[in-house]
Amino acid sequence: MRLKLLLILITLFVFSANAQQKPTASNKVQQALEAKKELINKSLVKNVPFENIGPTVMSGRVVDLAVNPENPTEFYVGYASGGVWHTTNNGTSFTPILDSAQTQNVGDIAVDWKSNTIWVGTGENNASRSSYAGIGVLKSNNNGKTWQHVGLPNSQHVGRILINPNNPDEVVVGVTGSLYSKSKDRGIYKTKDGGQTWTKTLYVDEVSGIIDVQHSPNDYNIMFASSWTKDRKAWNFDGSGNNSAIYKSTDAGETWQKVSTKKSGFPTGTGVGRIGLAVYDNNIVYAIHDSQFRRPSEGEKDESNGLQKDDFKSMSTDAFLKLEDKKLNNFLKTNGFQEKYRAENVKQMVRSGNVKPADLATYLEDANSMLFDTPVIGAEVYKSTDGG
Repeated sequence: MRLKLLLILITLFVFSANAQQKPTASNKVQQALEAKKELINKSLVKNVPFENIGPTVMSGRVVDLAVNPENPTEFYVGYASGGVWHTTNNGTSFTPILDSAQTQNVGDIAVDWKSNTIWVGTGENNASRSSYAGIGVLKSNNNGKTWQHVGLPNSQHVGRILINPNNPDEVVVGVTGSLYSKSKDRGIYKTKDGGQTWTKTLYVDEVSGIIDVQHSPNDYNIMFASSWTKDRKAWNFDGSGNNSAIYKSTDAGETWQKVSTKKSGFPTGTGVGRIGLAVYDNNIVYAIHDSQFRRPSEGEKDESNGLQKDDFKSMSTDAFLKLEDKKLNNFLKTNGFQEKYRAENVKQMVRSGNVKPADLATYLEDANSMLFDTPVIGAEVYKSTDGG
């Protein structure tokens, strides 16, 4: 009875997910922004200056910093939904420079310090329920006095922007993509003409966007990028998947090759989560991995005790189907599953995709356990000394 109830709940969730409203088209968003601009221009108080008088200024999520390499007391700060701020005195005071733009939602900042050109990828790159989408890529040549929209209007959330230090018109952008829906607009895009035209050079799938891109400080041609498979719902977040991976380019982002293979030493599989990258030189690369694989149980597991609930939380479909029927039946009987739900039937449900192995664990969870027991590995740091 309880398994039947679980199947009903799963069906309702699937129906709810499919019934969600589709994302607003970028042209509709642009029309709304133009209408907003017109309302502002017609406002009776458009010339009245406003000043925040407190009682306090609330902080927010900082998503990026862009620091002047020749003068580290000058830098730009990007906030999740608070725009971009500029300081020339090491943070003693800040000036907002994105206020005139059509969005305050920021994912990444990149600056060509030689020409003082600022690029902003709009749409926060995190995956909170409060991570708001953007409108594409913005560019300013006058320190934010005016902004030009230079493309990728369907990107929604931008992970990273890289500017060629020897050619500021050549830019690579990692698009994380929409947060609540599938999208074919995810991937890596490149422009060679300052944003007039764009070419997509890497696409993983509809649920895996690009969260980070970095290049070697010695050679812009050598780049590393990380994809992130995730599924955000209003009631749930799955932040890992098989296509979270690391890619490498040796031609400045024109082509890409996956380097986080099973033989590479970097994790692969359903538990691979968000990956951050730092490139020291052409060969040394660091990757910090938010591993969603389950931590091994303390001490040696007593095989005589059989299967445990936690075994199913990160178990793949293939591994589940290879379980001995006798061992699986012992688990099902011990945990009160009805007689009709035995190894053969449950395996068929998993094989058909109606049930996931993790659903068996979910079925036995209590609310407190699901909310507060998160026995995942968490942050790990990996290093490559041979260029990935």
